[in-house]
Amino acid sequence: MGRLADTGVPDELLAQACAGDATAREAIYGALAPATLTLIRRMVGQRALAEDIFQDTMMTLYERLPQFRREAPLGAWLRRIAISRCLMYLRSPWRRLRLRLEHEDAALALIETSRAPAAQGGEWIDLERALATLAPTARAVVWMYEVEGYSHEEIARSFGRSVSFSKSQLARAHARLRAWLEPREGQSCTLI
Repeated sequence: MGRLADTGVPDELLAQACAGDATAREAIYGALAPATLTLIRRMVGQRALAEDIFQDTMMTLYERLPQFRREAPLGAWLRRIAISRCLMYLRSPWRRLRLRLEHEDAALALIETSRAPAAQGGEWIDLERALATLAPTARAVVWMYEVEGYSHEEIARSFGRSVSFSKSQLARAHARLRAWLEPREGQSCTLI
C-alpha cells in the first residue's frame, strides 16, 4: 500500500463520482480507504473512535468531491480532511479530558502487563503499544512528523500553536518511546 498523499485517481473516475456514480465512488473508496483508516487510527489510537472519524472523513470527501480542484493527488486532499477531523476531535475539551483519563489507565495497564518482548517468543518491538503510551496530542504530532512528513511549521499551524509546541511534543514523545522500547536492565538483547 502506498502513501495516502501520493494516491491519485483518474480524472474520468472523479467526474463519474462527482456525478453520483456509485461504482466510481466505490472504486475511489477502495483506493483510498485502507490508508485513510490507518492514518486516523494511528492518530487517535482507538479503533472504534477511528472508525467513527473515518466514516465522517469519507462522508466529507464525497460531499466536497465536486470542490476538488485537482491541484494535488486526491489522496493528499483526503489526508488533509482526515487530519483535520482528527485534530478537531483531539482539540475538543471534553474529549481531551476523557482521553487523558482513558490514556492514563491504559498506559498503566500496558506498562504493567506487556513490557517484556522476550517473553513473547523472540525479540520484537511492539510499536503499536509504545504509541499507545503517548498522550493523544503527542501521538498525533509523532505520526504527522515521522510518517506523514509534515514539517514543524505545518504541525504548528494544524494545532493553532507555535513551532516550539511541535518540537517539544516530538522531543518528549521520542524520549518516552525510547524509554519504553529500550530493554530493561537484566533483559538480554540476544536470543539464546
